[in-house]
Amino acid sequence: MKEIDLEELEQSDGKDGKPIYVAYRGKVYDVSGSKLWKTGRHMNRHQAGRDLTTDIQAAPHSPDVLERYPQVGVLGKGEAVEREIPALLSRLLTRVPMLRRHPHPMTIHFPIVFTFAALAFNILYLATGLKAFETTALHCLGAAILFTPVAMLTGFYTWWLNYQSRFIRPVVIKQVLSLILLPGEAAAFVWRLLDPGILDTLGLGSAIYFLLLVALFGVVTVIGWFGANLTFPVERE
Repeated sequence: MKEIDLEELEQSDGKDGKPIYVAYRGKVYDVSGSKLWKTGRHMNRHQAGRDLTTDIQAAPHSPDVLERYPQVGVLGKGEAVEREIPALLSRLLTRVPMLRRHPHPMTIHFPIVFTFAALAFNILYLATGLKAFETTALHCLGAAILFTPVAMLTGFYTWWLNYQSRFIRPVVIKQVLSLILLPGEAAAFVWRLLDPGILDTLGLGSAIYFLLLVALFGVVTVIGWFGANLTFPVERE
């Protein structure tokens, strides 16, 4: 099997009639026959002519899709780079494959939806005057605090395992915002516990409290946006 170095691999990027090659775990595949790679770029995110070992591990599909295309070579010795996973974790990932890609996408929805709901139910309370809505908002805020650390831990785990702790701008933005989100949620929750009637009368305190909830809504919106954009990038002209 022909040995291909990274420089040669980069030349096979699908431009100017060149073939479209990608590498995975030391094997080089020709994906020129795939409609999803016809421009040399997949999902507006993955560029042909590169080693996609870590990227594919974080993809919503399994690496088996590459077996549909011909293998045209192997990466030269020393060219393939992959994180060495501890033996215990490696065995666990073999037994439970979903732990490789799915923990964070499964858990991130909970702090997002509960933070959204905390603001929504408070708006309903202000519109209707029904205290049950405001109480429900408090419960949602508590649930957000419960699930945010879980989402953060699984996020760092995914970043370490699937992205090899590389600097990726959307990931870094999500990490920084999550460190802002959790204390913000906690502050709003404690404030409401200490002042149960914070929204009963309009004033400076109630306005600041409500704006805090709006700010938390904005933070989780940005976190969700960058997370979704990692998997389904926005097409840019």
